[in-house]
Amino acid sequence: MAPVIAELRRHPDEIRSVVCSAGQHRQMLDQVLDLFNIVPDVELNVMLTDQTLSQLTANLFVALDTVITDVRPDWILAQGDTTTVLVAAIEAHYHRVRFGHVEAGLRTRDKRSPFPEEMNRRLADVLADAYFAPTPLAARALLDEGCAQEDVYITGNTVIDALYDVVDRPYDWQAGPLSGVSRQHPIVLITAHRRESFGEPFRELCLAIRDLAVEFPRVQFVYPVHLNPNVQQPVQAILSAQPNVALIEPLDYLSLVHLMKHSAVVLTDSGGIQEEAPGLNVPVLVMRETTERPEGIETGLVRLVGTSRARIVGEGRDLLRHAVPGAPRQRGSSPYGDGRAAQRIVGHLLERSRPRENRQSASLGSAAGV
Repeated sequence: MAPVIAELRRHPDEIRSVVCSAGQHRQMLDQVLDLFNIVPDVELNVMLTDQTLSQLTANLFVALDTVITDVRPDWILAQGDTTTVLVAAIEAHYHRVRFGHVEAGLRTRDKRSPFPEEMNRRLADVLADAYFAPTPLAARALLDEGCAQEDVYITGNTVIDALYDVVDRPYDWQAGPLSGVSRQHPIVLITAHRRESFGEPFRELCLAIRDLAVEFPRVQFVYPVHLNPNVQQPVQAILSAQPNVALIEPLDYLSLVHLMKHSAVVLTDSGGIQEEAPGLNVPVLVMRETTERPEGIETGLVRLVGTSRARIVGEGRDLLRHAVPGAPRQRGSSPYGDGRAAQRIVGHLLERSRPRENRQSASLGSAAGV
């Protein structure tokens, strides 16, 4: 949401924006807020150690209800498929406030994968008043579900806005958390933390990473390990003894982007990295059974490999046979946007907020621009 927040700030005479943070993953969140110069107006502080999804959801309902009552907004915007997005959509409905869903229309059609994100975003889209779809395929999914065409806007994804902003910023490799990572050998970036993979599937993907590291000893496998104990335990048990696997702390976004920029391959179960890596021309193996982002697969840079040890090793071997260290990747043409999604989103909000007789007509097609 950082690019949207920045764009809202550019219209102080027309918009008063209030930034509300749920505070999830405090350590990881603060560096993003600093990087994009965001100071939340409201901090919900609802995160508790080892709380269940039900507890988090209940706490968010109570906290957001108070905020909406105090602020009395005309619109509520939320992005993606988190529990916060689901609660924000329902709370907007309860308060009869219009809800704009950024990154609307992503679908796997499997309500348990990713869990709970697939149902979070589908339920949020039932309640939304404006749908900011990142791609034509996402827009088509919304129309197929009965969303009104005049409420669906193809904007691109703000993830690409943020990526193109950060990738061009200067970065001192030796002064930060990547100082121990040499660029003299090919680098494989790993991110894996999905809840639906916990247990045996997660163990399988860790074993696959170890197999690849053994087979390719001159390749560096760099894994910023998520703080969740369900991730930490199997990762440390299976990978910590492998000399060419670096298990490091979660990275700030600037460091992550520059590591990705210098990577030969990315192994991930993340959603956002499926969009970011193709934008930098980096091949990706998606260690999930389903993906809501098939556009990347169509480019040939993304392969859906599941959590099978044998499949990950086979596909990884195919890519790493040709991996060489070299110059950083340059940004490429992304199926997920051109870096101007936030401008389109705020433009549509301003248009929707004008008296109906003063609005310019904008069909789904003319709103696309990506």
